[in-house]
Amino acid sequence: MKRKTQKEKVRQYLESGRSITPIEALEMFGSFRLGAIIFTLREEGMPIKTDFVTNRYKTKFAKYTLEQKTQPSLF
Repeated sequence: MKRKTQKEKVRQYLESGRSITPIEALEMFGSFRLGAIIFTLREEGMPIKTDFVTNRYKTKFAKYTLEQKTQPSLF
């Protein structure tokens, strides 16, 4: 049985409707390079949105989510 890569784990996590930050990726998947994984997933066609969050220490970091597909209007 093949082990899942960090990229596959991040893809599944985003597809489940959750967002992820670099510290969460490190804690959950052992990934120090979430930005590189996101870059690769975007190149593969995943519509990933980046928001910048500021923590209580005034440090900014990225928070990634999968963009919601909009439904076409019926009218």
